[in-house]
Amino acid sequence: MKRWYGGVVVASLFALLVLRYGLMNDPIGEATLTTPFLNTTNPLEWVHDGTPETQISDNSSLVFSSDILVSSLFTRKNFSSEENRTLQTWNHLEHLIGHAKVLPNAIEAIKEAGVAWNSLVTSVEEQRHAPVNGSSRQKQCPYFLNKMNATEFGDGGYNLQIPCGLIQGSSVTIIGIPNGLLGNFRIDLTVDELDQCNPMVGRNDSRFLARIYSGSGGSLAAHEGSKPTRYFPFKQGYLAVTTLRVGAEGIQVTVDGKHTTSFSYRETLEPWLVSEVRISGDLKLISVLAGGLPTSEDLEHIVDLESLRAAPLLLHKPLDLFIGVFSTANNFKRRMALRRTWMQYSSVRSGAVAVRFFVGLHKNQVVNKELWNEAQTYGDTQLMPFVDYYGLITWKTVAICIFGTQVVSAKYVMKTDDDAFVRVDEVLLSLNRINVARGLLYGLINSDSRPHRNPDSKWYISSEEYPEETYPPWAHGPGYVVSRDIAKMVYEKYKHGILKMFKLEDVAMGIWIAEMKKSGLDVRYEKEEKIHNEGCKDGYIIAHYQGPREMLCLWQKLQEQKRAVCCGE
Repeated sequence: MKRWYGGVVVASLFALLVLRYGLMNDPIGEATLTTPFLNTTNPLEWVHDGTPETQISDNSSLVFSSDILVSSLFTRKNFSSEENRTLQTWNHLEHLIGHAKVLPNAIEAIKEAGVAWNSLVTSVEEQRHAPVNGSSRQKQCPYFLNKMNATEFGDGGYNLQIPCGLIQGSSVTIIGIPNGLLGNFRIDLTVDELDQCNPMVGRNDSRFLARIYSGSGGSLAAHEGSKPTRYFPFKQGYLAVTTLRVGAEGIQVTVDGKHTTSFSYRETLEPWLVSEVRISGDLKLISVLAGGLPTSEDLEHIVDLESLRAAPLLLHKPLDLFIGVFSTANNFKRRMALRRTWMQYSSVRSGAVAVRFFVGLHKNQVVNKELWNEAQTYGDTQLMPFVDYYGLITWKTVAICIFGTQVVSAKYVMKTDDDAFVRVDEVLLSLNRINVARGLLYGLINSDSRPHRNPDSKWYISSEEYPEETYPPWAHGPGYVVSRDIAKMVYEKYKHGILKMFKLEDVAMGIWIAEMKKSGLDVRYEKEEKIHNEGCKDGYIIAHYQGPREMLCLWQKLQEQKRAVCCGE
């Protein structure tokens, strides 16, 4: 009998040892984020229409057919003629799959777009057949989120859902008191669930855009792989206010109002992907706030809606200029700022100049629905059949050339960004003064630049991507113009599969034009010094890095003073 009891004790001890090993094997890894250590239910309930967010499980060994991808994205849908205006370049881009191996994450972007597109089409069909109850449509993307009641946080951590991602100017503030034996805590900005990677293949680092963690070693690190700062800004038992602010090139971190550290974005990990803020560890939370979030305008509150809609394209009448604007799905306010400012030039309103936003799909179904409704309302947006990673913006350049030559017939085709203020009247005057109808590249020309070989650079180019030591002449991305013949040759080369893709879109245009020059095209490089690549200077033709408020200010000054005056700090 004693032997039997002894066997039970031994077996129980063995089971406890196995259980302890399982818990210790991943003390602060992925298991930490999915176990009771974190509060998996979000106390902050934001309005949801009941449609589950689309998710796919990523697997690096997955083999899929390009035919399936293409058929999923390019199968004709039951859309009205008005709805199809949002897709006028869409079907022209079916050859992108042939270029997918050249640009980073291109195959993933097309695969993810197929899932997002099918979900959006289903949502559009459901919305079309839904009963009209007369009530206003609920806003799905709030501008501000907060949780102020400390008693609801508990000791296990907290998750704040970010419904529609972050944009430049967004911020997340965490107020709390470091406590516990070591004062170790962590703040994660996690990416959208569509981008969750399989941890079994060693890609779990891509699950977060930013990771702030304080450790007992007396340092603060921005993310894994970054160098910790020597300055330790937290003191156990004392209140601390930590803010993560989204900038143009990366995220800045301040503690108690003092800048502590910053870091740049990583490939495929961009602010618009963020879906959640996760806080865990030895931190007594007081409150969590997120502000400056992307949100669309309520249509019922817009009094000048008709004047903001795109002017109809005139059939069989060539345009003086077509302007394609790069934009990201959740940059609702930037697009509205452009509609209220330089898109109100008389040449744009009359139809002599047409402007369209070129926007890739988002991984978040809520954002795609908001984007679709916006596109149908204003008629000035072209959806792209891929997820909007920064490394794929060259595809948008191709799409702009397609629209400017195949959808409309424009004498000149221009590319710009949604944070660039364009004086359309001055661009037209400059083009008329130059009076070159063929072989023209007009913009802030850079004739002496080299590839960035530093892997930490946002514009890093490996020797395999571009073996030459210098680039041919190219025009900076905030705004450049090409003549119709160049835009048409870009489309023709793309259609026949001989267009060399390059992930820096403005440099890519310079490379393509250089190839055309070798083939006999007489090229005219026209440098415009009043196009400012960084910021604004009085007398500008294009001012870059302008937020919605700056856009409205610049437009007001133009109307009141009749000259290009920059807005003060």
